[in-house]
Amino acid sequence: MKRHTIIAWLEDKPGVLNRVTGLFSRRNFNIDSLTVGHSETEGVSRMTFVALGTERDLQQVQTQLDKLINVIHIADVTHEPTVTREMALIKVGATSQTRGEIMQLVDIYRASVVDVDMTSLIIQIVGPEDRVDSLIKLLESFGIEEMVRTGQLAMVRGNSRHGHSHSATSVKANGHNGTAPSAAAEGATMKNGYHS
Repeated sequence: MKRHTIIAWLEDKPGVLNRVTGLFSRRNFNIDSLTVGHSETEGVSRMTFVALGTERDLQQVQTQLDKLINVIHIADVTHEPTVTREMALIKVGATSQTRGEIMQLVDIYRASVVDVDMTSLIIQIVGPEDRVDSLIKLLESFGIEEMVRTGQLAMVRGNSRHGHSHSATSVKANGHNGTAPSAAAEGATMKNGYHS
């Protein structure tokens, strides 16, 4: 069992995300993180999810996902060289005595303070998952009041068979989109909601 990072390109239509996540639920797979946003192609959303399972299990899931209407392309990038990022907003309790120490940690981790209150700070960090985890662990001693994380985004480095040219108007014989990817340029915009 290992964590797999999978990217899916989907038609940006109501109900698509529910069908995709429902497939995982039916197979009792736990999704560690899920991020959905616009891609570089109009009408196509890009979903990045991390799930725990065996190679065989995840291959079966990919096959099933590929059969879903409105799913254009699936790519398991677990074994490919990728750039991965996650964003977190962390509200930490702060006093006049602890504020300076917290600010030092923020600088060390190349994070930023996005809101200041008399009794708390909201810190934003964008980086690899392990760096986000490390900062959170250190901030726990000051008292974390609230926290939200986006989940992992991933993009394959350099030339890749996964990329744009995902056309929402090309249709496979089985009735759903299936344009083969051909370019390396990939894009995704994080957002905290998805119309489903």
